[in-house]
Amino acid sequence: MGRSRRTIPEELLLLALDPTTGTTAQPQSLDLGLAGAQLVELALAGRIAPDGDRIAVVLPRPTGDPTLDSALELLRRRGSPVRAVHWIGGPRLGLRQTYLTHLERCGMVHAVAGQMCGVLPTTRYQATDTAISREIRARLDSAIRTGVPPDPRTAALAALAHAVGLGKHLYPGNEGRSSRSRLRDLIRHDPMGGLVAHAVMDVQNGVAAQPRRAPAGGRQPGARAAAEPAAGVPAQPSRRGSMARAGAR
Repeated sequence: MGRSRRTIPEELLLLALDPTTGTTAQPQSLDLGLAGAQLVELALAGRIAPDGDRIAVVLPRPTGDPTLDSALELLRRRGSPVRAVHWIGGPRLGLRQTYLTHLERCGMVHAVAGQMCGVLPTTRYQATDTAISREIRARLDSAIRTGVPPDPRTAALAALAHAVGLGKHLYPGNEGRSSRSRLRDLIRHDPMGGLVAHAVMDVQNGVAAQPRRAPAGGRQPGARAAAEPAAGVPAQPSRRGSMARAGAR
């Protein structure tokens, strides 16, 4: 997998970065979104595929991206398909910071040291090339404005942006209401992105996550009984707020 193309986790994080404050919008749900974005990226790379409401490894060969390959190896070790909601709801300590550090190393953001209340050290991250963020945003804007079905990467990015609550960050106020609605509607254009986005929202809402109806063209989850999560796969949080807290605020 070449590194000339930005991955969906990287693009989701760049969308979430506030250019003024250097902080990330929706930090807690963003952690879930990054875990989900890894699944979508691995699916686009042909390494995993949806199996009802579960994720199955179909090609364990490394992609060349260390962070994605770490996720792929964890999925491979499971030995059987894992429910998306259990994977996304599991601990992902440091995932956001890993991607921020990677973006800094690539020169797309730079770290700004500071202090909170004049005492606690903090680190904020600001884009070094705002043209990249504008290009990502323009793809979403185009899909929303024209109504033309977007490419799978943009559709998945839109689905995840909606799932983690970036709609109000990207399209604020009453004037952005119709854009937020159309952002949500883009979920239907990518089955894998839709599956992952719904799993992200289920984890946030503390839903007991019954098997979902498979997207068009996907296998019906009813073909696999809903059972206890496989050993070693973290159970879904029982209430909102129990998800892992990691990375820069």
